[in-house]
Amino acid sequence: MSELDTPERILDAAERLFMAHGFEATTLRMITTEAKANLAAVNYHFGGKEGLIEALFRRRLGWLNAQWLAALDKVEAEAGGQPLRPHQVLEAFFGTTIRTVAQCDEGGRHFMRLLGRTYTEPSAFIRRFMAREYAEVVRRYKAALFRALPDAPKEEVLWRFHFMLGAMSYAISGADALNVLGEDGLHDADPEALHARFMSFLFGGLRAPLPEFAAKPTKKPRRTQAA
Repeated sequence: MSELDTPERILDAAERLFMAHGFEATTLRMITTEAKANLAAVNYHFGGKEGLIEALFRRRLGWLNAQWLAALDKVEAEAGGQPLRPHQVLEAFFGTTIRTVAQCDEGGRHFMRLLGRTYTEPSAFIRRFMAREYAEVVRRYKAALFRALPDAPKEEVLWRFHFMLGAMSYAISGADALNVLGEDGLHDADPEALHARFMSFLFGGLRAPLPEFAAKPTKKPRRTQAA
């Protein structure tokens, strides 16, 4: 094996191990053993564990970000400057994600499942890094959702989007997560069935009534007259 493919072997091994064991539990020694590389190779090629994590995400996130933005560009162009329907925004983001998982090769599926883990067990470093990498995508989708739901409190829109991200992380974490329900047959759902079920679930959540405290208009405090 040549020195030239050492970085790729390390990245592939890190992707598999991070997905299986999490970021904190996976050591550099585990990664280099899996990659059949010298422990010093991680520092040489990536500058350490944090640099390795950044490189791992950057080699695929750029493409995924482009898919999300292209999906939103398409529906916005078709709308001709008018606000999108809420379901169009959700389909552009979450539908694209679910279909991407179905179309990925093995390495891509490992990455998508790893991406799901970042929502449930991120370190402060990963949160900061992902916030930078997602900045343009988040800005565009927030703006589209706010335009699509002009009468909904922005805070509630953001909370619901946050809950949807959590649901997405579970949906792409793999069929083996369904074992917690004790129903072996559930793992046989095909990608189109998963897409239909997931999007139906999200649309229902978005249309749900606002919680009582959020639905009530906020009363402005009365001004007291100067003595």
